[in-house]
Amino acid sequence: MAEPYIRHVQLLGFEKRFSPSQHYKALKEMFPIESGEISKEHRTIPHLPAPKWFDGLRSTENRQVTLADYCSSLLNLPTKISRCPHVLNFFKVRPDDVNPTANTNGRKPETFLLKSENAKKNVSDITGPIILQSYRAIADYEKNTKSELSVKASDVVEVVEKTENGWWFCQMKNKRGWVPAAYLEPLDSPDESEEQDPNYEGELHVTTKGYSGDLEDELNVEEGETVEVIHKLLDGWWVVRRGSKTGYFPAMYLQKSGDAPSADVNQKKSLPPRRRTISNANSIHTKKRTEISQETYRRNSKKYLKQRQSTFDNMKSMSIVEQNEMENKAQPAIPPRPSKKLILDKCSEHTKNKIQTVN
Repeated sequence: MAEPYIRHVQLLGFEKRFSPSQHYKALKEMFPIESGEISKEHRTIPHLPAPKWFDGLRSTENRQVTLADYCSSLLNLPTKISRCPHVLNFFKVRPDDVNPTANTNGRKPETFLLKSENAKKNVSDITGPIILQSYRAIADYEKNTKSELSVKASDVVEVVEKTENGWWFCQMKNKRGWVPAAYLEPLDSPDESEEQDPNYEGELHVTTKGYSGDLEDELNVEEGETVEVIHKLLDGWWVVRRGSKTGYFPAMYLQKSGDAPSADVNQKKSLPPRRRTISNANSIHTKKRTEISQETYRRNSKKYLKQRQSTFDNMKSMSIVEQNEMENKAQPAIPPRPSKKLILDKCSEHTKNKIQTVN
């Protein structure tokens, strides 16, 4: 009789445990080649989505989807992996699954249920292995909090999550934590392919906290002011415009105009460092990273503002001209009342006889 194996997994929810079993680590040790421990080029085992230090509703839903993808990808691997004891034991029901117990600190596991529409995922929707982007550290970074990750120059990390505030959640071997994006560079190019081009039309944002710039190219803005974001950079320092002035401002202190205030846990983190403030930065690329100077930002911004003002003036002028034309347009003249004789001349003989009879 053939050994039983798992054909399909449907994720209905997941449980956050504070004393988890290291099934993933055991799987990597059993298959060092397929897990990329010897050479990353030969990796076929998908990356296990790293847990987030701060769980909100959105991050919880995202993790449910990535866990479902991971389980599906795991079962699509060759039989020597998908039917190995570690995989089979991972999906077996254990006593602590039915009756979860608290850990030594008295914290009980937290359970999250998947929404019904996500739980109905078809088998045909199974994706391939989850591939994380690899980045290289350009300098040493020593963590300041427990949630951060220390890296040395030339260390290669895998980025699990990129946030707009300039802090990226990374994993390196069996360690995970937040690393400033400014300390990381892509392996294939000095430039970040995901970075957007400047948008001089600007996007309205409101400052949630005041900031006084330490460098000459940074903008001093008070809390509650409205600015226009013209360039969103991945290191968490965006180029904003206030009036005709432009400068760098921390994305962590910005909120899109019209959006409701959010209790973002990332607001508790410190400001990420800027790349230009990193000493002893060492890149593997001979070509320098493409950067736009503040002078270029200001020049292009002024050019756009001038065009926008010209367009506004033209529209305003056209509106005034059209209004004047409407006011000055000649009104139809009221014809004078015809004389009695003229009216009689125009009447028929029958009408004339009636009038004479009345008179």
